[in-house]
Amino acid sequence: MSGRKTDVNTITRLGILTAVALVLGYVEHLIPITAIPGIKLGLANTVLLYALYLLDIRSAILLMVLKVGLSGVLFGGVAAMMYSFAGGVVSLITMILVKRLKGVSVIGVSVCGAAAHNIGQMIVACFVVETRAVLAYLPVLLVAAVITGALTGIIAKYTFRGLERSGAVKNARREPAQKQDIQPSKKQG
Repeated sequence: MSGRKTDVNTITRLGILTAVALVLGYVEHLIPITAIPGIKLGLANTVLLYALYLLDIRSAILLMVLKVGLSGVLFGGVAAMMYSFAGGVVSLITMILVKRLKGVSVIGVSVCGAAAHNIGQMIVACFVVETRAVLAYLPVLLVAAVITGALTGIIAKYTFRGLERSGAVKNARREPAQKQDIQPSKKQG
């Protein structure tokens, strides 16, 4: 019976996180942060960071697919989904790998994920427009990725801490103030 309860809890949590990611993506869509095309803050990526650090890789993958698919249907279209999916896959793989490196904080993981997202989208753009000339825009996107990725990572870092302090997340992993690696917190009991 407890296995069924865990399944319901997991589905509920993933449903809520998907809704949060969609709302953040929609709000971000309404508020352009720059006049430069293709640059977004990436607030919805805090949800993927949450899944990577506080849930598991499978949940993060599912959330990315749901976010891309539902965002494309609700706010974009087939082309938007194609770019977003490519960026999401490259970004998530990068974040999973970078997270495993010792000494890389959630902020570093977020920056690498943001940069990888732009690279994934540029690869698709090269195929769609059938020229590598679009890669000339990549340096601008990478500079923006460092800034927006750092901001998103900082938001995620403090969100994790707040959730852990409030008791909303049991057995949460957090980033210690003095160390850069992520370690599981001690279970209170």
